[in-house]
Amino acid sequence: MTETQTSIESRPPSVAHLFLQRVEATPDTEAYRYPVPSPDGGQEQWRSLSWAQAAQRVYTIAAGLIDLGVRPEERVAIASGTRIDWILADLGVLCAGAATTTIYPSTNADESAFILADSGSRVLIAEDAAQLEKARARRADLPDLTHVVVIDSADVADNGDGDWVLSLEELERRGAAYLEKHPEAIKKAVAGITSEQLATLIYTSGTTGRPKGVRLPQDCWSYMAKAIASTGLLGPEDVQYLWLPLAHVFGKVLTAGHIELGHVIAVDGRVDKIIENLPVVQPTYMAAVPRIFEKVYNGVSAKARAGGGAKYKIFQWAAEVAREYARTSQENRRASGNPSVPFGLAAKHAVADKLVYAKIREAFGGRLRACVSGSAALAPEIGYFFSGAGIHILEGYGLTESSAASFVNPGDNYRTGTVGKPLPGTEVRIGEDGEILLRGPGIMQGYHGLPEKTEEVLEADGWFHTGDIGELSDDGFLKITDRKKDLIKTSAGKYISPAEVEGQFKAVCPFVSNVLVIGANRNFCTALIALDEPTLMGWAKEHDLGGRTYADVVAAPQTKELVEGYVGRINEGLQRWQMIKKFRLLPRDLTVEHGELTPSLKLKRPVVEREFKDLIDEMYAGARES
Repeated sequence: MTETQTSIESRPPSVAHLFLQRVEATPDTEAYRYPVPSPDGGQEQWRSLSWAQAAQRVYTIAAGLIDLGVRPEERVAIASGTRIDWILADLGVLCAGAATTTIYPSTNADESAFILADSGSRVLIAEDAAQLEKARARRADLPDLTHVVVIDSADVADNGDGDWVLSLEELERRGAAYLEKHPEAIKKAVAGITSEQLATLIYTSGTTGRPKGVRLPQDCWSYMAKAIASTGLLGPEDVQYLWLPLAHVFGKVLTAGHIELGHVIAVDGRVDKIIENLPVVQPTYMAAVPRIFEKVYNGVSAKARAGGGAKYKIFQWAAEVAREYARTSQENRRASGNPSVPFGLAAKHAVADKLVYAKIREAFGGRLRACVSGSAALAPEIGYFFSGAGIHILEGYGLTESSAASFVNPGDNYRTGTVGKPLPGTEVRIGEDGEILLRGPGIMQGYHGLPEKTEEVLEADGWFHTGDIGELSDDGFLKITDRKKDLIKTSAGKYISPAEVEGQFKAVCPFVSNVLVIGANRNFCTALIALDEPTLMGWAKEHDLGGRTYADVVAAPQTKELVEGYVGRINEGLQRWQMIKKFRLLPRDLTVEHGELTPSLKLKRPVVEREFKDLIDEMYAGARES
């Protein structure tokens, strides 16, 4: 048995145990960085917390919750964006032996109330007055909710709530007083945690009906912490930039690995600050979703185009060199273990690096060793572009039901277009219909209060049905080909993977933001296309469309002609039944706020199809395409 296997199998019962061990081992080492407003209204400043300083707050939060009457496995909900307080609150919940219910701050009042009620949450930790108001409005429907703790409490109006509402500072003061009387309370609480106790309830964002609560026990996170460390992708000297929503399992799992490894995490969930933060944080490692890389790619392309014809031609040439370099080096590494490329290609790559790639790496902070991409498929052409430019994107794969990280590409030996190999301790097999099945310590206990739904996906012997279709290579790399339920079958009986066609379109069209391929039970395929506003409006200025609104530019004949060219390009490489015969440009982009994207920016196909049903019907009205 290897040392890695031993470490994973002899893991402690919970991340709370790991946290206490980390604090004892490296109390004075920097653990977190987070932005705070400048007192004089100038540029934000980044502050640090050592592990000991973080622990002081975590323990007072935990003790405060115990003082409020929260008991082991009882739920404490967190409705907040990604920030340092989210992490400290979550650790406080875990160190009290309780379980965290995660709620996206964008969740509406009705669904927030459903999650609070369904989970039986005793306490809600709300980011601000807006999150508090959602609970206040439905207080009569939430008999189990005994307290709301508000992080940013300055704007909270006194509605005569009494001690039902208190600030995070008040909770921590209560916790400090409790610890004065019971100094061993947290150690005792953590010592009492068992591996099978509930740690987290994460509600999946369903496209229809109510979301389901995924029950993840303490052992899931302890296993994930050890398994992530075993990959060797991160070490104690790394600086990780964390902006992903912590209400999502992808963001949450990163906090477990961080505790095991003891590196620095810079935390700021404001997506609009990513580009600004990267040169300041200078991360060595970052996790993201494909949409971020697509936006960067489109932004770089648009900037080159704005620089004139010569600059744009240089960029296009450099992009093709990057892809060729990445493909060749990866294929050579796979064949012989040596990633070298022919001299001519290496020479072109060196020139392109000085002209283009170095600037892209600088925009990422200049120290980025690798990115992990997950939550949805990354178009291979975009992956190859960044790989060739020296931004190494390691695709991974997992689900809420598998604690997020089931597969990840190995460091230098990564393979674009695959999600890598299973983490140590995770088993995989491919069903007769191509479905990916997983088994291991990261798999959920089941859906909260839904035994029938649990039985549909979780077999008695532990195999979990992912609903994804995939292929395993001879050497264990997994390729996801589609969601089982998203495969399209045309009226002619041909199966089509919409994600594959959509990925190809994103790789060739720098203007696209979101695209949805349609064709189920139809005799040809169509597409709904949303364009990236900043990129499109830059192009509009150069084509006598300046000063118009986004909707007006989208409706212009020149815009349709522009997109038509890109549709024609991908159709050249598709089978006849895969080709996009018609398309419609959407009058606005798809958003989380409209319910068309999940908070992790995945497309909700049924929602989009309902919202734009008229455009779809229009494309198929009286049509006889073949």
